[in-house]
Amino acid sequence: MNKKILLDIIGLLLIALVVLVGYKLSPMLLPKADLTVEPDPACSLQSGPCTVQLPGGGALSFSFGTRPVPLVKPFEVKVEVAGARQVDVDFAGVDMDMGFNRPRLQERTPGVFAGDVTLPVCITGHMTWQATVLVETQDARIAVPFRFITG
Repeated sequence: MNKKILLDIIGLLLIALVVLVGYKLSPMLLPKADLTVEPDPACSLQSGPCTVQLPGGGALSFSFGTRPVPLVKPFEVKVEVAGARQVDVDFAGVDMDMGFNRPRLQERTPGVFAGDVTLPVCITGHMTWQATVLVETQDARIAVPFRFITG
C-alpha cells in the first residue's frame, strides 16, 4: 500500500512539472501580441512585397528575396519597419504542423531587418503557410500574419 501511494505522489509531481514547464515555455511557442494588424488579403508575397499601415502611423513592408519561395533551400526574408527593436517571423503550416520555425531577423540598416529562412518540404507538394511578422517596438508587440502558398 505504501509503495502505491509513493508512486501516485511521484506521478502527480511529474504531471505538475510538465504543466509548469509548458506554462514557462508557452510565450516562446505561442508569442503574445499586443496588437494584430491584418494585411490586405489580395497582396501576394509570391508576386512581390506586401505593405500594411500600422496604427499610430508608419508602415511595415514584408518581402521574400526569392520568388517563387523555394522549399528546403535557404531564401532571404526582409521586413522594413521604422522604430522596431526586434523582428521575428513565425512560419507555420496552415493545414499541417510543420514544426517550430521562427527566425529572428538582423537589422541590416536602420529600419531594415533581414535573415535567411528554410522551409521544410510538404509531402503533398502544395502547402499554405502563414508567416507572422512579430515586431517589438518600445511600446508594443505587433503581429502581422501573411499567408502564401508553396508548391
